[in-house]
Amino acid sequence: MFKHIVMWRFIDGANGKSKTEHALWVKENLEALVGVIPEIKSLEVGVNVCVAGTAYDAVLVSAFDDAEAMERYKVHPAHVAVATYFKGITEGRAEADYNI
Repeated sequence: MFKHIVMWRFIDGANGKSKTEHALWVKENLEALVGVIPEIKSLEVGVNVCVAGTAYDAVLVSAFDDAEAMERYKVHPAHVAVATYFKGITEGRAEADYNI
């Protein structure tokens, strides 16, 4: 099993939306990929509730059979369509991938 974790900080007011609105859009649209992209074994998006200045606004936790499956997910047209949303609205991103 291969885990893929991504966290984002959004720009408040980018495209006329708050950070929370961006996070909720990301949650809805990434979670909608389950069942569409066969490589996804599990996927959830959490919207931050922590008020610490070091916190990120949203986190993706996803699982795949292996790194190759994750790479196929990344280039799948449905994922690419969602990923284009991030252009111009993020001010920070962190990622970790690991085998379990």
